[in-house]
Amino acid sequence: MDRNDEVYADDWVDERLAKLSGDSEWYPNVVQALARLNEQRRGGESRRRGWIWALASIALVLCILAFPTARNRIRALWDSSHFNGVNIGQVSASVKTLKDGQAAPDFTSLDADGHSVRLSAYKGRVVLLNFWATWCHGCQTEIPWLIEFESKYSDRGFSVIGVSMDDSGWKSVKPFIDEKKMNYPVVIGNDEMAKPYGLSSMPMTFLIDRKGKIAGTSVGVVDKKACEIEIVSLLAK
Repeated sequence: MDRNDEVYADDWVDERLAKLSGDSEWYPNVVQALARLNEQRRGGESRRRGWIWALASIALVLCILAFPTARNRIRALWDSSHFNGVNIGQVSASVKTLKDGQAAPDFTSLDADGHSVRLSAYKGRVVLLNFWATWCHGCQTEIPWLIEFESKYSDRGFSVIGVSMDDSGWKSVKPFIDEKKMNYPVVIGNDEMAKPYGLSSMPMTFLIDRKGKIAGTSVGVVDKKACEIEIVSLLAK
């Protein structure tokens, strides 16, 4: 930088300094800065306290569950709560004539091979009872799922029972069973069998626990995921 440039720079700095005023806005607001700093610190402490409480709660739950007596009491409370029974599809209270925990109405009928099927004989197993018909499109949608459930969980104590409500009886039902390769017993239903279940439309499905009590209901096509989750849950009890 030559002499002229130095003079020019000095003049420029002097000019800018001359324009500065003694207004307070040029000084830092110490009070406001400290207030913001304290607020940030309080926020950090609050978050730390939140994490400490969360970790302490988790540790407490784990400690409680470590004792068999506590686990059994919690399980008993869960089993007796209203969360125990679930819907495995869409169902309104107006058509749900059988409440969760109520004994499933018994029936006896013959399957396609002429073997006697009595619902009460399945106590000790989890049963999916499905009211359906060959002309029902929703039934045709869920039958492959029921075949899958039967194949997947039969060895663990699970059974599917189909109740066909076809007016033509075995004439239309037997060919349908063969076509779909249905791997579970199917019986022909009637009004006497369907009325206690409040059959209002098809498909209509009930999950029955090992004690023979209603554990889940669906009017219409079942929610496959919800149904399978409930099957697994009932098999574990």
